[in-house]
Formats: sequence, structure tokens, C-alpha cells
Amino acid sequence: MGSERIRILSVDDHPLLNEGLATVIRNERDMVLVGEASSGHDAIQRFEECRPDITLMDVRLPDMSGIDTMIAIRAKFAEARFIILTTFAGDAEIQRALEAGARAYVLKSMPPSQLVNVIRQVHVGKKSIPSEIAAYLAEHFSDERLTVREVDILRQLASGNRNRDIAEKLFIAEETVKAHIKHIMEKLGASDRTQAVTIGVRRGIIQL
Repeated sequence: MGSERIRILSVDDHPLLNEGLATVIRNERDMVLVGEASSGHDAIQRFEECRPDITLMDVRLPDMSGIDTMIAIRAKFAEARFIILTTFAGDAEIQRALEAGARAYVLKSMPPSQLVNVIRQVHVGKKSIPSEIAAYLAEHFSDERLTVREVDILRQLASGNRNRDIAEKLFIAEETVKAHIKHIMEKLGASDRTQAVTIGVRRGIIQL
């Protein structure tokens, strides 16, 4: 099968997980691991060197997010096919990954047999979203999204900043900050700032 094998690049900063993925891929006669990377910048360089058919991309990398890494690679290689791997199913993050061009979004807890099936599906041009992730997406599909400014303010709240601090950092009036916080709480269904931050983290809108 040689040249017909699916060429895979694995990007993850956890050595154990990388080793596990490598083992799974080596056990499949129609797949070959052509490269590994442990950071976003490393992944961009390795992609250019290897030109894989499929890239398995962890969402959380030490230097930049896996989604931003994917966006950077797809800016140069529009046909690049990505499967996002994560331990975490936050709907905002899933939505962003899919909008940025990910072909599949899978949980790291997925059995190896399912993962290799996803790789094969993506290789022939299909998309693949596990049922539990699809259900999670559907649950929040009609929710009103936070604006870029509201996400900025939510990040500031997560860092423990007061309204006055946020106003100074973002060069806006304190009253404007209060109005944004009110909208954030309404959109997230939160009763206070702390709950808004908790929901924001759980849904992948912000990362701590």
C-alpha cells in the first residue's frame, strides 16, 4: 500500500498521549505517522516539512491554541485537513474550530477504533462530529453569542479586575463596562460575575 497510506501529523504536548496515538496509527496498515509536534509553532514548521493528509491537533498547546495553529496553517494550505482532539467539549470552542475549517472534533476519551474510523472518514472528504458533541452544540445553538468586546471583558473579570480597572485597560467608560457586564450575564444566563466567568470557562468562551 506504501504511498497510498494516510499520512498523519500528530500535534500534542503530552508525551504519553503522543505515544498512544503513535501506537494506534502504527497498528493500522493504511496509515503512517509522518511527524509529531508539541507546540503550535513546531506544528506549523512540521506541517510544511511533512505535508500530511491529516493533522491530529490538540486544542491546548503551550504557546498558542490548536485552533489558531490550524488557522495559521490553513492560511497557506487551504486544503489541509484537521481533526481537533480535546479533553473538553465547550460549545464556543467547537463552533470556532468548525468555522475555522476543522473536519472533525473528537474527545481524547474516544476509543482508538472510533478515532481511526474518523481519520478514514476525514481522509475521503467527510466531516465527523461525535453524537455527544453534536448534542452539546445543539443545546447552545440558539444562544446569543458574546461580542469580541464582551469576551475581552469576561477575560478581565476572570483575572479578578474591577470595573474601574477594566475601563482603564480597555480605554472605555466605567458605565460602558457595567453595561457590557449586564449583557454578558443576560446572554450566559448568569446571576453574578463569578457565575458568568464559570459558564464562560465551561463553554470554552474563555480559558483560564
